[in-house]
Amino acid sequence: MKIKISKQNHRDEPRLKLEFNYNQTLIALVKQIEGAKWSRTMKAWHVPDTSETLSQSKVLLAEHELLIAGELEAPKLIVTEAVPIKEAPAKNVSIEVINRKILIKMPKNEADTNFIKSLKYSRWLNKEFLWQVPDYPGNMDLIKDYFGSRIHTLNIHDAIDVPPNAGNQKTIARYEVLFLKTRSGRMKVIAGFNKKIISAIKAIPYHRWDSKNKWWTIPFSEIFMAQLTAVCQTENLQVILEEEPAGEAGVKRISPLDVPGFRRVPQSYIDKHIELKNSPNTIKSYVSAFEEFINYHYRHDIDSITEPQILEFVRFLITERKVSTSYQNVSINAIKFYYEKVLKGQRKFYFVDRPKRDKTLPIVLNLEEITAMIKVTTNIKHKLIIMFGYSSGLRLNEIISVKLSDIDRERMQLRVNQSKGRKDRYTILSGKLLSVLDDYIKEYAPDDLIFTGAGGKPYSDKSVQEVVKNAAKKAGLIKNVTPKTLRHSFATHLLENGVDLRYIQELLGHSSSKTTEIYTHITTKGFENIKSPMDGLDI
Repeated sequence: MKIKISKQNHRDEPRLKLEFNYNQTLIALVKQIEGAKWSRTMKAWHVPDTSETLSQSKVLLAEHELLIAGELEAPKLIVTEAVPIKEAPAKNVSIEVINRKILIKMPKNEADTNFIKSLKYSRWLNKEFLWQVPDYPGNMDLIKDYFGSRIHTLNIHDAIDVPPNAGNQKTIARYEVLFLKTRSGRMKVIAGFNKKIISAIKAIPYHRWDSKNKWWTIPFSEIFMAQLTAVCQTENLQVILEEEPAGEAGVKRISPLDVPGFRRVPQSYIDKHIELKNSPNTIKSYVSAFEEFINYHYRHDIDSITEPQILEFVRFLITERKVSTSYQNVSINAIKFYYEKVLKGQRKFYFVDRPKRDKTLPIVLNLEEITAMIKVTTNIKHKLIIMFGYSSGLRLNEIISVKLSDIDRERMQLRVNQSKGRKDRYTILSGKLLSVLDDYIKEYAPDDLIFTGAGGKPYSDKSVQEVVKNAAKKAGLIKNVTPKTLRHSFATHLLENGVDLRYIQELLGHSSSKTTEIYTHITTKGFENIKSPMDGLDI
């Protein structure tokens, strides 16, 4: 490779400029030359202009074609008159690198200030009386190259502070990456700036950058964890995986024993829901949330509660009750429903931050786990509940509402009536389920509604939840299994078997394809090709 060597006066220092096409092997050789530096302005490597350096360069680069411009050997100095000696620049620049930031203290100088301003996202900290520059790759090299011998102190802290609200007050080294699994089913990624890690995170669905705390969050998944760990391994970064500690429990919900004359919702509130044909589950959740609100302000007439008092209650839910984001939103909607729909008041916007629902990935069981749950369940009614949930992908309320008249044995389909969004749909039936159903009919002889409890009443939501929970426990599963887990597993296994996403959307009764697309992020198809980085260790 051709290397052109020429004299260059760079920042008042005699240097030898090395020009060549990009080559990693050649760059490694140049770096061995004492005093070698990269100049972004010249876009070339340069070394001290001395005979010793030139000799060293000729030896290290002997295998390459050197094009030396002119006579580079230092000529003999003939002094004909007194030449003033230039004073060495004062060492007046202090640099400290801490927490992904480069802090620079320097005398006021227009040229220096313009240089700092040329660095992206640099800013002046008025209180600290210094400049702050992000510790992005290359920034430190540019700063050291610019200030050179003027640097008085350079202190690099080999640690990154983890914010206290990350759930774990500590520091991590610059070569470490902290993966913190949160209680909400997401994962915080805390590390120094690294382009490859950021690119890998941005490829993960539902990623989010927290600009205030300076960390990324993604849905927790073993697949995503393996992908990011592999990237960290290529970057020689050590992975630390921790779980967020349990937070403080909030105050208990207001009960009839807590306030005198506990108030129930007005009948007009329930009547309006029925008029709008809202589902029983919606009515139940809205009524419960609204009753908590009106009993929080039990001294005030319901119709005279003011907007500031509404905001006070919402903040109480957040700061003291510590309720989930979904409950916060239900409470706000329940309050708005009364004042806007029942009282027909003007639509209002309450100036309180609506909490964003955490985007998490659903828990999915594999085929062996589903099989184990069904096999350990000896009660035929309980077995059938699990089979309906998994084989047809039914929601909890759809399981307890299924009727014999909904079953089409000839077409092997199950009709789901007036489900979420007041929609009807058809889903698939399993032949294995029908054989168990026939045995169940012989034993229980249901009229039409398949699942009934004591006195012929419909099975309750809680009963179905307990059935699924107990089956998972007997099967030795450590996952948090709910009736919805069976539905998620149904969709994921169909996708892994090659069923088109559009058909899965119809079977599940999703209004939007975006809701169904979440299963593409949790399928384990191809996961077997990802190997743990530990497999490469000699242990």
